[in-house]
Order: sequence, then structure tokens, then C-alpha cells
Amino acid sequence: MTVEEGVYIPETGINYPEDNPYERLVAPVYDRHIVFDEHYPYLDDSLSFRIQNWIGYNLVLYPLVFTLNHIRFGLRIRGREILKKYKKEFKNGAITISNHMYRLDCPVVLEAVRANRHTRIPMYAANFNTKDNWFMRMVGGIPLPENMAALKKFNAAFDEFHRRGWWFHIFPEAARWDFYKPLRPFRKGAFTMAYKYGMPIIPCVITYRERTGIYKLFGKPSQPLLTVTIGEPVFPDKTNSRKDEVDRMRTEARQRMEKMAGITHNPWNIVPDEEL
Repeated sequence: MTVEEGVYIPETGINYPEDNPYERLVAPVYDRHIVFDEHYPYLDDSLSFRIQNWIGYNLVLYPLVFTLNHIRFGLRIRGREILKKYKKEFKNGAITISNHMYRLDCPVVLEAVRANRHTRIPMYAANFNTKDNWFMRMVGGIPLPENMAALKKFNAAFDEFHRRGWWFHIFPEAARWDFYKPLRPFRKGAFTMAYKYGMPIIPCVITYRERTGIYKLFGKPSQPLLTVTIGEPVFPDKTNSRKDEVDRMRTEARQRMEKMAGITHNPWNIVPDEEL
């Protein structure tokens, strides 16, 4: 990988894989056994969930988690003028995407775009069987199932979320690699969804700054400070075929994210090897 002059690459001491960009490097502790089949409430309109969803955003995410990210990682946000520029185009919902590089990176993007509790986030289903279950659900996480009957219910839920004009956030890299600099190959799910619903993709990229000054008190030197940048949206063209548009949007989004990250040569392809 090569980057523009002045771009900071953290020394994490992590041995990142060189052959499988979707290898899961974090080994969570599973303390429950939830079955993600067609009976799971992918669309939960119960009073209990709506109250907890409100609590999650208004009493946990905004006052606590966002504050933690600013104190611990000196979070900076750039590109919010994009949200104003395309306010009309985002009125009926949009899909934010970003690199997946930190346990609380999803809240980083949610804060950047000023998300509200009407945001839904497809997530790796197994992680809902950990102590993070409540937090993942309350910020809008929806487990991504694998069997066909459950996928139909999952898709029906997102059909309804879109009908309501809600926003989605998706990590096209799928697996989390802590503080990794290159952008890994993008799976096509976010772009297929954008084409299906006619929703714009908002590429966001989280980049790193050297931990300096008072921030040395709040984290290890191997944990950099963070900046999230919001990029120009990519819009689907429904007059073209789905395959062509998914390929185009995926390529444009990755290229814009690389430019925002200051990456001039990326060692990973834009699409996974199995799709080439």
C-alpha cells in the first residue's frame, strides 16, 4: 500500500491476514443461544422495543458513547456539508457505508450523519449471542441470517424500513480489523440494496491521526485518534441493469473512500477474488 505524504498509518502490532480479507480476527465470548430463523423479530414494533430503542439513542448513544469516542479517540468529523447539500435527495433514506475498523466504529458514523433511532444496521448474527446483544439491538442492529426462510423475513423487514423512509448503515468489508489502513474488498450487499430501493450510498471513511498531547492519557499509542469523513453520495441508475449498477456503485464508492483516506495504491481488489 502507498499513501499520500503525511497520511498516518498506525503501528498496531496486529498480524493482519494477507489472503482472506473477511477473516474474523476478534473472538467474542458467546453467552447465550438465540436462533435466527424465520421466527426471529427482524421487524419489532413492540412497545418494549420502541422504548428501549429510544433509550438506546437518547440516553446511551448520544450522551455516553459519542462522548466516549471524543474523549478517547479525539473524534473529528468532516464533510457534514454533504448532508445539507443533498438534504432533498436523502429525505426518503440513504445508506451509509464505511470501513470496519473498531468496536464502536458504527456509532462514529451514526454521529457523523446525525442518525436517529430510525436507522437499521445489518450485522453478523453470531455477535448477537454476546454481552453486546442489548446495545446492538438498541442502536438498530438486525442479525443477518443464513437460511432462506429467515432471509425472506429479513428482506421483508427491510422492505418495510425503506417504506418508512429509514436510513441503513452497512459495513461492506464484513469483518472488523482493528485500526487497519487499507480498504478491503467490498461485498455487494449494500449496493444491491441501494439499487433495489433506489437509495443513495453515502461513502464514509474513518482515518487515523497520531495519538498526541492529552489524548495519550486515554489510550495506548497503538490506538490512533480518529477522523470520519463523509463523501459525495453515489446514486443508483435504475435504467441500467442491477449487475452493472452494483459493479459501478461499488467501484465508485471504494474509489472515493480511497481518495478521502489518502490511499494512492491499495493492495486489495475492490471486489472479492471469488467474483473476479
